[in-house]
Amino acid sequence: MAFKHITSRDNPVYKHLRKLADNARERKSSGLTLLEGVHLIEGYLQTLGEPQLMIIPEGKSSLEASNLMQHLVDVDTIMLPTLMFADLTPVSSSSGIMALVPVPEIALPETINFALLIENIQDPGNLGSILRTAAAAGVQAAYLTKGCTDAWSPKALRGGQGAQLVLPLVENVDAVEVARQFAGKTLALTMQGENLYDQALSGPVLFAVGNEGAGISEALQNTVNVCVSIPMAHQGVLALESLNAAAATAVALFECQRQRMPG
Repeated sequence: MAFKHITSRDNPVYKHLRKLADNARERKSSGLTLLEGVHLIEGYLQTLGEPQLMIIPEGKSSLEASNLMQHLVDVDTIMLPTLMFADLTPVSSSSGIMALVPVPEIALPETINFALLIENIQDPGNLGSILRTAAAAGVQAAYLTKGCTDAWSPKALRGGQGAQLVLPLVENVDAVEVARQFAGKTLALTMQGENLYDQALSGPVLFAVGNEGAGISEALQNTVNVCVSIPMAHQGVLALESLNAAAATAVALFECQRQRMPG
């Protein structure tokens, strides 16, 4: 293992790491991103292999981070002053360990019977949460439109808690084209639509979820087979207009999973 202590913000390695933390274009052009925390790094180790570089702060790390480093003795490591390390992390209270890794390319299955189309989600935490739910529900592929925030930003990765490492993602898609070409039933989650629980979802299904404020675009609503909504208690009485995008997606995807369960 090569170990290096970096204390200057002008160091080229550190400047590159800052760009990766802050800039989607830099992540795309380099094919690299940053993972923060023991859980994400362990997930990468289990599914994809060793990171290119480990990053730790000066001072005492958590016990979990220290234990993880014992398994990464062959990986080059840099140590940063606490404030410089904090500038790279997507959270205020880091576990004290980060990793530089190549962005994985996970192959799509030959046949896709359960898919998610994400249109223009802007918040990286929301996107990560949606992808985490999709992976847990058994979604086979997630399609992200050009207007979505970057799925590989540290904040989105933190929200996904490893989902991006196992769920095939197709980015920068045209939502209408994906819906048109899907060989199965296509549904959009909207405020006004047919009852989700009246839908037959055991066959090939693609769910579309839209932007946190604007929802599904009119063009996509006009393309899918059916627009569906989730019935809610006291709607109108308590001015409960909608679940947030991540919560609504979870309800829809797990209803689909429920219908697909044997027996």
